[in-house]
Amino acid sequence: MRFPRSAGVLLHPTSFPGRYGIGDFGAAAYAFIDFLVASGQSLWQILPLGPTGYGDSPYQSFSAFAGNPLLISPDKLVADGYLPAGAVANVPAFPRHAVDFGPVIDYKNGLYAQAYAHFQGHGSAEQRAAYSAFCATQAGWLEDYALFMAVKTYHVAQAGGVWNTWPAEIAFRDPAGMAAWRGKLAGEIERYKFLQFLFFEQWLALKSYANERGIRIVGDVPIFVAFDSADVWANPGLFYLQEDGSPEVVAGVPPDYFSVTGQRWGNPLYRWDKMAANEYAWWVARLEMTFTQVDIVRIDHFRGFEAYWEIPATEPTAVVGQWVKGPEHRLFHALQAQLGELPIIAEDLGVITPGVEALRDDFDLPGMKILQFAFGGERNSSFLPHSFQTPNCVVYTGTHDNETTLGWYRNADGYEQDHVRRYLARDGHDVVWDMIRLAHASVADTAVIPMQDLMNLGNEARMNYPGRESGNWQWRYTADMLTDLIAHRLRELTELYGRAPEPEPDPAGDDPAGSAN
Repeated sequence: MRFPRSAGVLLHPTSFPGRYGIGDFGAAAYAFIDFLVASGQSLWQILPLGPTGYGDSPYQSFSAFAGNPLLISPDKLVADGYLPAGAVANVPAFPRHAVDFGPVIDYKNGLYAQAYAHFQGHGSAEQRAAYSAFCATQAGWLEDYALFMAVKTYHVAQAGGVWNTWPAEIAFRDPAGMAAWRGKLAGEIERYKFLQFLFFEQWLALKSYANERGIRIVGDVPIFVAFDSADVWANPGLFYLQEDGSPEVVAGVPPDYFSVTGQRWGNPLYRWDKMAANEYAWWVARLEMTFTQVDIVRIDHFRGFEAYWEIPATEPTAVVGQWVKGPEHRLFHALQAQLGELPIIAEDLGVITPGVEALRDDFDLPGMKILQFAFGGERNSSFLPHSFQTPNCVVYTGTHDNETTLGWYRNADGYEQDHVRRYLARDGHDVVWDMIRLAHASVADTAVIPMQDLMNLGNEARMNYPGRESGNWQWRYTADMLTDLIAHRLRELTELYGRAPEPEPDPAGDDPAGSAN
């Protein structure tokens, strides 16, 4: 699907400022939308919104359908009558520039327990009706998710937690066992449903605010799901699992220039044959739910649909493995038949084969171009803007997995820095904004800039270090860092290179008498 020439900003909601230790869907989120409008942007790109587990990675979620309760705004809970004002009177002194996940989780869980108790005792008839309607319409995934999380929470307290270590009657979904656990944990199950209701109430209100102002949201779907997730527990037949529930084979990428042992992600692999037998119903439901949350979807590791690296689960690294064919065109034909036009961005980075390119191009999906990858090597790199073979792509200065552009340039060797300066015809003193200009000036239909680059920040603001188990996903900015100067400078580039939205027509614009008044 071709997108109109446009521009946007990459920023995950956890990075918003605020006093609760993590960004949320409160006032700062609405201020950011206003910033996008003021700077002439059309897109807001985010990372996956699912509930996070070990390592706090949005790419390892407990559910491909649920939302992350940590993003719920306490201030909006107070404003909407789900919490008394006194509940947020004494907030701990959280760090302002980083998320300290442990204390934040403890604090917010305490608030949510109060909100649920308050709702039970004081919820209005309108709120109760909205909650009931939400549970009914989302039952297809919500029932399994809430039971999964309730049972998981119970077993974490017992020093366990991973679903295939639970008692057999619930781990392997015996109907009588399921019923017994639903009765045992009824209150906890309802609490998890309630948190999802709050998440979607706040997120969809924010999305409406953005859409009404001409901002489309670009979401992110990891191709694989976490093993310890409601998705695998509820659909074991769709994955390669052993009798004890553990993965038989897992996902990753083979050794390459960046890693001599490759990357062993550990996600269980799909049984595409089983998925094909029911017209890929799980994937249809997953994307259908995603498209209620966002307007466009970036699919991470798109090449896995053409072929994926299969690693025996017993292997400690990704060295031993084999390429296995994915569903290829069959999946996307099924998705189109059931969902219609697919506003999808294909994350086509890494070693890309002609087969991957054909799959992307046959469905007219834009790929990705990363400017940080363009310099210092081959002079005809496909990431150099003069080598872009089609405008149907999305250009970035960098992504959440890269250094910030300032950090990258500072750490580049002299040859690479010289290549950058000569290509830009600049001396490097304002290299970040020169790269932003390069992205906007390119033929790519879409240009997206990480917020850290707009703020000209170094690697202290980096979001993720791939392969590092902890210390990621923490960066936050403070309200004073989102300045009018950045908005003005970004708008100037966006307008100069034809990426700004068309202005609304002035009703009096064609009336000479009206224009003379």
